[in-house]
Amino acid sequence: MQKRKLGNSGLEVSPLAFGGNVFGWTADEQTSFKLLDGFVDAGLNLVDTAESYSHWVPGNKGGESETIIGKWFKKSGKRDQVVLATKAGGGPGKKGLSKSHLLSAAEGSLQRLQTDYIDLYQSHYPDPGTPIQETLEAYAQLIQQGKVRAIGASNYTAEQLSEALKVSQELGLPRYETMQPQYNLYDRSGYEGALERVCEQNGLGVISYYSLASGFLTGKYRSEGDLTKSPRGQGVKKYLNERGLRILKALDEVANKYHSTPARVSLAWLIARPSITAPIASSTNLDQLNDLVGATKLQLDRASIELLDQASEEKTANTAR
Repeated sequence: MQKRKLGNSGLEVSPLAFGGNVFGWTADEQTSFKLLDGFVDAGLNLVDTAESYSHWVPGNKGGESETIIGKWFKKSGKRDQVVLATKAGGGPGKKGLSKSHLLSAAEGSLQRLQTDYIDLYQSHYPDPGTPIQETLEAYAQLIQQGKVRAIGASNYTAEQLSEALKVSQELGLPRYETMQPQYNLYDRSGYEGALERVCEQNGLGVISYYSLASGFLTGKYRSEGDLTKSPRGQGVKKYLNERGLRILKALDEVANKYHSTPARVSLAWLIARPSITAPIASSTNLDQLNDLVGATKLQLDRASIELLDQASEEKTANTAR
C-alpha cells in the first residue's frame, strides 16, 4: 500500500483512515478487534478516534472507543503497525483546549489506549475561550515529553486555522500538521475554497470525516423507508433530495463502469483529490471493510471524476414555482 506524507509531521499513512466512532457503538468489542485486524492486515495503518467516542450511546460516557483500541493493541501486539490519531476537547460540554485539560486529557487517552504515545493528537473543536498560545504550549509540552508526535486541528474554519498557524510561526511553537474537516461528495462547500487553500498553501495533511455522508453515499438509503435500516438512518434524511439522488445516480453509473460499488467510488473520488491525504470511513462488518479497502485500489479516470463533480455541484435552488 503506497503511503502518503501527513503534512510535515514525518508520519506516513495509507490513503484511507478507519473511523473509530463505531467502536463501542455499532461495533462491539469482539467485532471491533476483527475490523482492526482486517484493516491492518490489508496494509492500511491510520486509525482515528477521540476521547469523547462514543458518549452518545445510552449508558456510555465517552472513552469507550479508545478503551477498545487499547485492548486490541494489548491483545494483537500491532501498536507499531498503526498511526494512531485521537482528539481532545470534544464531547459533552466540549471541555475545551486549556492547558490543564489537554494535559489531563492526554493522560486519560494514553491510559485507555494502553500506549506510551499518540502519533497525531488533534484539537476536536476550536476553543474561543482559550488563547491559541496556551493550547500550543500544552502541545509543545506533550511533544517534549514524548507523549505526542504531531498535532492537528478538526472543525476549524480557514480563519481559525490560519491564525493558529501564524501563532505557531511567530512564537516558535508546534504547528497543526493536519486538518480534519467534514467533506464528501455531498458536503463540499465547507472545505472547498478558503479552507482547502490554507491547507494546500501550508502543506497540511487533510483527513476528511463523514466521507460517506453517514452512509448515504453507499447507496443504502434511497427513500424514506430505507432510513430504518440502521441506527444512523435519521442522520441521512437531509440528503434525500433532488441533489442527493442525482449524486447517487452518478455514483451508480461510475460504479457500473468499474464493476465496483457506490461506497468505493465515493472514497476513490476523495482519494483522488490532490489536497486530501486520507478520508476517514467506518464499517461494522468485514464485508463493509472489504468495500472500503477496495476504494484504495480504484483509480477513477478524468471523465468519471468530472461526472461526479458535476452531479454534486451545489447549485443555487430555483425558487420559482
